[in-house]
Amino acid sequence: MRIGIIGAGMIGGTLTRRLCALGHDVSVANSRGPASLQDLVAQTGARATTVQEAARSGEIVIVTIPLRAVPDLPKDLFAGVPDSVVIVDTNNYYPVRDGLLPDIEAGEVESQWVARYLGRPVVKAFNHISYMSLLEKGLPQGAAGRAALAVAGGSPEARGAVMALVDALGFDPVDAGPIEESWRQQPGSPAYLGDIPADRLRAALAAGERDRVPEYRKAANDAVKKYFEKS
Repeated sequence: MRIGIIGAGMIGGTLTRRLCALGHDVSVANSRGPASLQDLVAQTGARATTVQEAARSGEIVIVTIPLRAVPDLPKDLFAGVPDSVVIVDTNNYYPVRDGLLPDIEAGEVESQWVARYLGRPVVKAFNHISYMSLLEKGLPQGAAGRAALAVAGGSPEARGAVMALVDALGFDPVDAGPIEESWRQQPGSPAYLGDIPADRLRAALAAGERDRVPEYRKAANDAVKKYFEKS
């Protein structure tokens, strides 16, 4: 499969490594340009491209950049890209990193905010797992202790394409419903950073309470703030 990845940080770099190892044709881009990606290219065999090229390089395009950077992407990034191309959003909102984003603070779901800026529907995935777990914890189908990952948003067909990718990466995919429900897998929620099997993930998603989202966000933001202070 042809896959474009916009962002080469912890999750983007890890997905580049894992997907190339699975034999996928990966094009990767970041804000600093192709020359900054030569080490990753040498390690993985991916192609370094511009952001515009990455958006047009795949059957699936993964946007994995800090949330604050989404409005800085080219306004016509997906203009002319076929509707059949599935766009994946892995982003999380941390005010300590992203600054305050008024629409999200007022209650807009993070991935709906991303979709509005991109002008395209998105599928939410790979946001409630650490990059080290994504790198190291994939297991074959049916293996004991196989962790699950939630996939929300897009059409059922789009979710299915991403769920197949999750399965190939060694995790049990869980259909988490429409993008409006993706708050259930956002930072601080019961489903966040669990590395738990599918039955427990479904229960964790169901246990989320919409009116507690600000509380969930604060807990996750405080944890990230402490991490930054130690770094």
